[in-house]
Amino acid sequence: MSDRTMTRQVLLFISVLSLSSVKGQVSYSIPEEMAKGSLVGNIAQDLGLDIKRLKSGKARIYTGDSAEYIELNKERGVLLIKERVDREALCGQTTPCALDFQISLENPMELYPVTVEITDINDNAPSFKKAERRVEISESAVIGSKFVLEKAVDPDIGLNSLQTYSLKPTDNFILKLHSQADGSKKVEMVLQKPLDREKHEHMSLLLTALDGGKPQMSGTMQIHVTVLDANDNAPVFTKTIYTATITENSQKGTVVTTVSASDADKGTNGEVSYLISNSMDSGSELFHINADGDLILDGPIDYEKARNYQIDIEAIDNGGLSDSSKIIIDVIDVNDNSALINLISKSGSIPEDSRLYTVIAMMSVNDPDSENNGKVHCGINENVPFTIKSTSNAFYSLVTDSDLDRERASEYNISVTCSDEGVPSLSSSVTLTLQISDVNDNAPVFERSSYEAYIIENNTPGLSIFTVKARDADWNQNARVSYILEDSSVNGVPVSSYVSVSADSGVIHAVRSFDYEQIKDFQFRVKAQDGGSPPLSSNVTVKIMIQDQNDNAPQVLYPVQTSSSLVAEMVPRSADVGYLVTKVVAVDVDSGQNAWLSYKLQKATDRALFEVGLQNGEIRTIRQVNDKDVVKQRLTVVVEDNGQPSRSATVNVNVAVADSFPEVLSEFTDFTHDKEYNDNLTFYLVLALAVVSFLFITCLVVIMSVKIYRWRQSRILYHSNLPVIPYYPPRYADTLGTGTLQHVYNYEVCRTTDSRKSDCQFARPCSQNVLIMDPSSTGTMQRMQREQNILDEPDSPIEWKTILQADTTLM
Repeated sequence: MSDRTMTRQVLLFISVLSLSSVKGQVSYSIPEEMAKGSLVGNIAQDLGLDIKRLKSGKARIYTGDSAEYIELNKERGVLLIKERVDREALCGQTTPCALDFQISLENPMELYPVTVEITDINDNAPSFKKAERRVEISESAVIGSKFVLEKAVDPDIGLNSLQTYSLKPTDNFILKLHSQADGSKKVEMVLQKPLDREKHEHMSLLLTALDGGKPQMSGTMQIHVTVLDANDNAPVFTKTIYTATITENSQKGTVVTTVSASDADKGTNGEVSYLISNSMDSGSELFHINADGDLILDGPIDYEKARNYQIDIEAIDNGGLSDSSKIIIDVIDVNDNSALINLISKSGSIPEDSRLYTVIAMMSVNDPDSENNGKVHCGINENVPFTIKSTSNAFYSLVTDSDLDRERASEYNISVTCSDEGVPSLSSSVTLTLQISDVNDNAPVFERSSYEAYIIENNTPGLSIFTVKARDADWNQNARVSYILEDSSVNGVPVSSYVSVSADSGVIHAVRSFDYEQIKDFQFRVKAQDGGSPPLSSNVTVKIMIQDQNDNAPQVLYPVQTSSSLVAEMVPRSADVGYLVTKVVAVDVDSGQNAWLSYKLQKATDRALFEVGLQNGEIRTIRQVNDKDVVKQRLTVVVEDNGQPSRSATVNVNVAVADSFPEVLSEFTDFTHDKEYNDNLTFYLVLALAVVSFLFITCLVVIMSVKIYRWRQSRILYHSNLPVIPYYPPRYADTLGTGTLQHVYNYEVCRTTDSRKSDCQFARPCSQNVLIMDPSSTGTMQRMQREQNILDEPDSPIEWKTILQADTTLM
């Protein structure tokens, strides 16, 4: 056993040959029966590949449907024995015996053919199917009579196969070997000394078969010879070699050929029987021979497994004499195999921007039939942007041949069909499903080129106004649209203080409550951006139209309503019908029908005397004024807009029917004292006057202190000769006038360091046909005139003017 191990170690030397017929092909030679994990060769070095490339390319061995005996160690870049290889089980008597496989790589796809030749070692001894054989020989057998012996079988090849035989003892018989066309030897036992049944009826011989291996191995068979009486003629075949043909897939029981042998003896000694002598061959299990010499098929014939059979046959008479012959059977191929498609590598998906001729699959195609029956052509289904190319013998690549667009087709089912040239032709197909992965090549597109939305004023902040919608033809993250409000301003205010946009849904919300009277419409831009990398976007303009709501009541501008004095319109008693007493002037800041005003007389001291114009608010007499009409006439006019619901305002109009001022004054003085004033009201007025006076004096002191401080600072700057203009508050509010509507006048004051004076102008109020009555005393008019004269004097101090104005207002 040690010698055998030594032999394997000697045969372990590996020869690496680069075959020039196939680019990149590597060949190795190893002995059979190597232990698991034994080194076959450094494939990375022999192919000129980096070990990192083996890892990144996910290198693997592809053997088709054959068993894997070799494995790839990507860490070391070497090929190792995965399973023990028995050359005899793998190849039988076929030489040379080789393992063919491919090493495939990805990213990019590459294929390297590798051939590993399996060399024989002497691991099988010659053997006989039967350990014993009984032979009956007539004692009359002449010297030189031949007896065909069963051949031994040695699965090894070359020197390790069967080389010679020996027979012991050699007293009566010697061995004679005859070389045959297939390289085997026919073994005959030749009689060299006459037999004498009376001396030796039974003889025992040992036939030994020897191979040429080191150490030499052998097998034996015991031959028992029984000596019979005379049978001096042996059977003789008509041919030394018979030839026949049979079509594969022939039915069981088919007669392949008929052999014949004759025996010159008479009687039972001339009866011949036939048998297959090499019963250990695979062919002996597929055929049998009957008594008539017919060779009959017993099992299935497959051209792809064996293309010919050689069968040794023997003719034996009843005396034990025999002759041998050989039948050579050629198997005729039938197109019974379709092409076998094996996917070596494939991609489940590729991006839509893949370049032309990108490899998406590699496959091997094999048809075991012969000649035209084994010639294969492959194609794919039409109307797909792919094509199939033959890279080498029996290997194909599926590549792209036009641009891909996931938005047009996101998945392809590619049918690969391979057909042979047999008659009839056989084909096989395989379907590959390829997903086209998305690339961000489409920007979001809005449903409209621009949008207009309407919202009613006085809305609730956060109200949903409108929804913009954009669609992206891409997929998944690349089609996820986000909406962004672009920075802009509306009337100098950022648009984000007016509206906001939901990033996910595109819903536009109002951030504030809108007032139609302040802003009627505005526009902004919304950007739709996808989630790709880099992101793509598009813009759209959105215009918001604010609709008016009847949220403002009419405001009466004239006559002015005051709480401290009464305004009366005088109507002479000589006034005719249709006399214009006064006109109620009102405005509504709303728009449209919400600002359409109508005037109605709600109540009056004498409804038969006055009427109000529905559209213009003019108060006119509807009859002749007479002496019976009372002096004091009070009218209440309702001003109503046309909104839904409508809003209104009321105004009281005092009319004096008199021809002289004293008459009017006495009447309205009594009216005021009787109706409007009481002791409590007087108390409250005095208290309010005291509080306002205190606040005014305090403010005056603060203002004077600030002015003195700034004056000192300006003097310091002035003496320092620096061109500095001190800053003064830009807005001062002075409220003048009577009535319910306040007017704010803003004065911009700019003074230099050399300024010492400022001129202030005040507008003089003017009134026509209006009486202003002070209900507190009858001397009110004279006091008001004196105060007005003081205010009109150009040189009067500003402080005094302000005090007098405030006092007049409080009065």
